[in-house]
Amino acid sequence: MSTHLLHRAIHGHLPTAVGGKGIELFDAEGNVYIDASGGAAVSCLGHGHPAVIDALHKQLDRLAYAHTGFFTTEPAEQLADLLVRNAPAGLDHVYLVSGGSEAVEAAIKMARQYFVETNQPRRRHIIARRQSYHGNTLGALAAGGNEWRRTQFQPLLINTHHIDPCFAYRMQQVGESDEVYAARAAQQLEDKILELGADEVIAFIAEPVVGATAGAVPSVGDYFKRIREICDRYGVLLILDEVMCGMGRTGTLHACEQDGIAPDLMTVAKGLGGGYQPVGAVLLSGKIFDAFANGSGFFQHGHTYMGHPMAAAAGLAVQQTIERESLLANVVAMGNELERQLVERLGNDRHVGDIRGRGLFRGIELVADRATKQPFDPALKLHARIKKEALKRGLIVYPMGGTIDGVQGDHVLLAPPFIVDRNDVERIVERLADAIKAGIDGIQSSIKT
Repeated sequence: MSTHLLHRAIHGHLPTAVGGKGIELFDAEGNVYIDASGGAAVSCLGHGHPAVIDALHKQLDRLAYAHTGFFTTEPAEQLADLLVRNAPAGLDHVYLVSGGSEAVEAAIKMARQYFVETNQPRRRHIIARRQSYHGNTLGALAAGGNEWRRTQFQPLLINTHHIDPCFAYRMQQVGESDEVYAARAAQQLEDKILELGADEVIAFIAEPVVGATAGAVPSVGDYFKRIREICDRYGVLLILDEVMCGMGRTGTLHACEQDGIAPDLMTVAKGLGGGYQPVGAVLLSGKIFDAFANGSGFFQHGHTYMGHPMAAAAGLAVQQTIERESLLANVVAMGNELERQLVERLGNDRHVGDIRGRGLFRGIELVADRATKQPFDPALKLHARIKKEALKRGLIVYPMGGTIDGVQGDHVLLAPPFIVDRNDVERIVERLADAIKAGIDGIQSSIKT
C-alpha cells in the first residue's frame, strides 16, 4: 500500500485500525485484536468508553482551544484540582502538557530553574538510571538510559549521568537479601552525587516500575525510601517518572504509593487521558512553586497546546470514570489473577526467566537458558517474532529487545485495560503463551536449517 506517512518502520505493512470497543481493536480487514498492552500502556479504559466520549462531545460544543497565554479553562482547572486532591503529599500544583516526553522535558527544566531561583546556579547535573526510558525529546532522551535510542543522537544530548537500576533478576547476587541489595543499589546514587559534587547535582530521575526498556521491573526492599533519604541529604530533587507505570496501572493511583515516598516532581501521561486525547502533566511540590512565585514569577517554558481544553476534558473524564467505577480495585484483583495465570502457564517454561511487575503491569523476560539466564542471540530478534505471532492470534502485546543492556535480552510487556475480567485474562495468557512458543519454535527451526 502506497503511503505518504513516514511510519515508524518504513518497510513494514501495518493494518488499518478502524474501530474499537472495550478491550478490542478492529482493523479494515475485519480482524479483531485483544489490546493486551493498551498500545503502550495507554488505553486504561479500553476503547469507546461512553462517559469519555460524551465528555469530549460536550467540551467540543463549548470550546475546542484557547491559548494559555491568554486564558485558563474550566476543564484544565478541574483536572488540576482532581490531580492535586489525589496526589502524594506535598505535590500541590499541576503543569499540563501533551504527553510523556513533554512532561519529562518540563520537569527537568523546572528542577534547573528551581535552583536558579534559589541562588544555587552551580547545580547542573542530572542523574538517572541505565535501562530507563524517559522520552524521545532531546532532554528526556539524554536523561533516559535506553542506549539503542540514544546512540545516534549522542552528540546532541546534554551530559547526564547514569547508575545501575534496581533490577533484582539481573543484578541481585545469589543469597543477597532484598534489603541488602536495595542498600547496595541505592548507594550508587550517593556515590555518584559525591563524585559529581554534592552542590552541583540538580535531580535524580527514575521510574518506580521500569517500563518499556526493561519490562515492568519493580524495586525491592526499601530501595526508594533510601533514594528519597539520599536526595534529601544532599538537597537533590527527586523526579519520579510515572508516565507509563502511574495513574492506576500498578494498582494504586501513583506507583510510588507502594514505595512509601513522595517525589518533588512527578510526570504522568499515558493513563492520564487513556488515549482519548494527547495529555500529560507534571505535578510539582509547593517548595518549587513557591520558589517560582517568590522569584521571577513565571516558569520559563511553554508549548502551544499545553492545557488544551479537549485534552483536559478527556483526562478529567478518564480519571472520574476510574473513581466512579472503582477500577483500581479491579486492577489489583485482575493483576493478581494475571500473575497467577502467567505463573501457572509459563512459570515452568525453560525459556521464561522471570515474570514480574505490579497490578496490570507485567513483564515476561525470555532466556535461551533458564539456569544461566543466558539471553537469546539479539540477531534472532525473538521479541519481534513474538509480536508478529501474537498479532496472528488476535493479540496486541508490547515486546522489546535489549532488556539487559540495550542490546542483549528480550521481554514482553503486558498492560491491559483496567476493565478486564477473568475471562479476558485467560484469553490473553493463552494467546500469549502460544505466541511465545511459536516465536521460539521459529527460531529453533531456522537454526536447524
